[in-house]
Amino acid sequence: MTVEATTERVLRLLALLQRRPSWTATELATELGVTDRSVRRDVERLRALGYPVHATAGVGGGYQLGAGTRLPPLLLDDEEAIATAVSLRLAAGGTVAGAGEAALRALTKLDQVMPPRLRTEVRAVHGATDILVGPGIEIDAEVLVTLARACRDALRVRFCYAARAGEERERIVEPVRMVATGRRWYLMAWDIHRDDWRTFRLDRMRDVVATTWRFRQREHPDPVAYVQRSVAEAPYPYLARVRVHAPPDRVRELIPPQAGRVEDDRDGWCVLVTGGVDLDWMAVHIARLGFEAEILEPPELRAAAASLASLVAALISPQ
Repeated sequence: MTVEATTERVLRLLALLQRRPSWTATELATELGVTDRSVRRDVERLRALGYPVHATAGVGGGYQLGAGTRLPPLLLDDEEAIATAVSLRLAAGGTVAGAGEAALRALTKLDQVMPPRLRTEVRAVHGATDILVGPGIEIDAEVLVTLARACRDALRVRFCYAARAGEERERIVEPVRMVATGRRWYLMAWDIHRDDWRTFRLDRMRDVVATTWRFRQREHPDPVAYVQRSVAEAPYPYLARVRVHAPPDRVRELIPPQAGRVEDDRDGWCVLVTGGVDLDWMAVHIARLGFEAEILEPPELRAAAASLASLVAALISPQ
């Protein structure tokens, strides 16, 4: 048996041990298609690499993967290695300050420990791929970590927040979850002073401090759905509901989550809910979807769509 085949089998053994608390040697041998003796040899190989594999003798005994005291070498199968490398490449154009350089350093280290065959495949993917980076705003990695710890430990957070109009006020919140959408990050939290749920953009926060005040988690709405509604609907003076004759997934491909949400409907239709500041532009964007549509609300948007239809009709009418 080749060294590569043995390595692949050891990786499969490690994956099995991580899948459930305990295995007998016979069960592992059956899964791997080898003998009990081969299982024992592979277990020793894992131990030599630093993985603490515990063995219990007797009836009901078996192998169990314990918690290690030192980090063993990184072992990834083909799909995991390629997925990790591509993810790190994408992270190099991310929105967290400093994360891009860190991702490139990690990618370099990963490249050095990959087998030659995998290294060639990953480099081929990188060589054939460019990343289109938009004008997103970077956020401080320290802010990200502070908020993540506060969410985990249920600690109140204090920060200065710049509102849309520009004024800055101190806020004290009970954080629940961070949501990344497009090239922005949002925090869903209970605002102590406003006694309600609120969404905060991380790039508008300053002097973020986790206090020592622990709070009891409240019943809360789904963070992703709540942030989507807050971003796509709440900030705008007009909220439209449009019934679209198209599969929901097809419309979701055209409407990013920060621009609107798509609800399932009946008979091959769906309902698009989106906000906007200009009725004429909203009518144009709805028309550009290219599907049969029915504006449910507001009435002002129906009037704007009628005006748009008249203008388009005039453009194509014979003189």
